[in-house]
Amino acid sequence: MKFHKTNKLIIGIICDIIGMGSYLIPGAGEFFDVVWAPLSLYIMVKMYKGTDGKVAGVISFIEEALPIDFVPTFTLMWLYTYKIKKSA
Repeated sequence: MKFHKTNKLIIGIICDIIGMGSYLIPGAGEFFDVVWAPLSLYIMVKMYKGTDGKVAGVISFIEEALPIDFVPTFTLMWLYTYKIKKSA
């Protein structure tokens, strides 16, 4: 599946909102994270190929599985891919 960089940013922001929004429903956050953590890994690996995508997927999984859902992992990966890595 091929994604344009703008689509990756939009999808990434949506995924970050979904991940952060898991605590909006009291008591449901932990259950939601059990489902969302592996799904976020899968989406990240599909969006970003190679080692970078795999590493980002694992980081996303860990971040969603732990109670630190405030990190915008998808947006940070987009910034790394298209702004930081590109200029290096």
